[in-house]
Amino acid sequence: MHIGGLQKTSLIDYPEKISCVLFLSGCNFDCPFCHNPQLAQGMADNSAAPDLDSFYRFLENRRSFLEGVVISGGEPTLQPGLFSLCAKLKQLGYPVKLDTNGSRPRVIRDLIAADLVDYIAMDIKADPLHYTPLVKDECAPDCILESIRIIVDDAPAYEFRTTCVRPLVSAGVIEKICRLIRGADLYVLQRFREENVMHPEFFHTVNPTFTGDELDQLQSIAAPYVNRCIIR
Repeated sequence: MHIGGLQKTSLIDYPEKISCVLFLSGCNFDCPFCHNPQLAQGMADNSAAPDLDSFYRFLENRRSFLEGVVISGGEPTLQPGLFSLCAKLKQLGYPVKLDTNGSRPRVIRDLIAADLVDYIAMDIKADPLHYTPLVKDECAPDCILESIRIIVDDAPAYEFRTTCVRPLVSAGVIEKICRLIRGADLYVLQRFREENVMHPEFFHTVNPTFTGDELDQLQSIAAPYVNRCIIR
C-alpha cells in the first residue's frame, strides 16, 4: 500500500460528513491539469505519511469526531491492498468514500458487491471517446463507460465530477458527458486550479479557466440531464 499522505480533517471531501482523507500514491492517467503531480506520479514525499498501523490507531482515537474516511489519490483502484483497507475501515465503523477516475470498473464493481464502499466520486475528465491523447495514451473508452453504468446502477451513493478546464472541456463536451450520465443523482462541475499542475506547458496557447458566468452556462446545460448539478 503506497500511502502518499493524510489530511486529518476535511469538511468538504465527504458530503455532509466530517472526514479524513487518505491519499494513495500513483496514477495511471497523465491529466495535464492534475494539481498534485508528485502524488499522481508516485513521487510524493512519504516521510510524513503514516503507515497503516498508525493510520488505524489514528482512526480509533478519532471515533468521537470523524464521521467518514475518504480514499483518494492518485488512483486508489491501482492498489492491491485496497480491499483489505476498506474492510478494516468498515470494521472500525467508518463509512468509506472512494475517489476514482473510473479506469478499473471491475474493482469498482467488486467493492460495491462486497459492501466495502458507501460513496463513490468518479471523475469524468472529458468526452470519454476522446481521452486519448489528452489524459492517457491509447485509452479505450469502454472502461470509463462501464464504470459509469456500474456506479449509476449499483453504488449506494455517488457523484460524477468534471474539472472545467479548456481545451478538454467545452459546452459540447459537457452535453456529451451528461447524455452518458443521464438521470445521475449528482453531477459536480469543478473549478480549475491553475497552480502546480502536471503539465503547465499544455495551457500555453489557451486560457484554461472558465469564468463564473461561463460555469453558470455549463451548469444550465447539464441541469436538465441529472437530478442535481452544482458548481464546486
